[in-house]
Amino acid sequence: MKHWLQAARLRTLPLSLSGILVGTAIAVSYGHFNTTIFVLALLTTVGFQVLSNFANDYGDGVKGTDAKRTGEQRMVAAGVITAEQMKKGMIVVTIITLIIALGLIYAAFGMENFGYSVLFFFLGVASIVAAIKYTVGKSAYGYSGFGDLFVFIFFGLVSVIGSFFLYVHTFDWKVVLPAVSVGLLSIAVLNLNNMRDRENDIKSGKHTLVVRMGAEMAKFYHYYLLILAMILMMCYSILSWDTTWEIMYVVAFIPLIKHMITVKKNKEEHLLDGELKKVALSTFLMSILFLVGQFLNF
Repeated sequence: MKHWLQAARLRTLPLSLSGILVGTAIAVSYGHFNTTIFVLALLTTVGFQVLSNFANDYGDGVKGTDAKRTGEQRMVAAGVITAEQMKKGMIVVTIITLIIALGLIYAAFGMENFGYSVLFFFLGVASIVAAIKYTVGKSAYGYSGFGDLFVFIFFGLVSVIGSFFLYVHTFDWKVVLPAVSVGLLSIAVLNLNNMRDRENDIKSGKHTLVVRMGAEMAKFYHYYLLILAMILMMCYSILSWDTTWEIMYVVAFIPLIKHMITVKKNKEEHLLDGELKKVALSTFLMSILFLVGQFLNF
């Protein structure tokens, strides 16, 4: 059980939940909240994230990418969980997550919104495929530099806009702003991970965006991701201004700014490992404070 919990990489869960919290917060500002939808959305997201982590462990393990990696130990590469056992674990998590996702879809749309139900079912299937194909198979997109794009789509757009739609059953273009913000912050965590692993990825033939652009350009890319994310969140708040509770989340920008200074000064990429949780937890804090602020206005 200890090894399976390590493979699940629980420290990645706060970041994956951030989009749900932000989407829920915006729905609350529209006067909509449903506890059942909220809980099931969180559980579904946890399932997708654990599946992604299992698939990542499996895919990198069988390719030998994790043999000399920095950071958390990977279970397949370490030999404590076999590749076959990890595949079975992925199947179990997929089934459980699909069941929860179906419950979420029914709680949100019932039987009277069949079209929406079908749409979200296919989004769920697409999320599962994306989680697995990141590192698994010959066409794994994480090995060809497309990881950033898929993280942006599923951690940002789908997570925020999708969770908002589950409550409200409508679309508002302003929701795109915080959705893009969360997506950019999620890319920043992946970018840090790839900056840390750059040398090992080069040796393993993993052509991440960081490998393609080089170490220095990756730093500038990182600054742009964080700065634009903070600006877009503020733009949303300005457009939907109600009370000062609206912007209490800016407290989470302080550690992000300090983090950018640390990255700028960094000379040894393996030392960036500790920075991953700072960005992930700052994103989570921003989401929590944004949700709390909306409830205070509710």
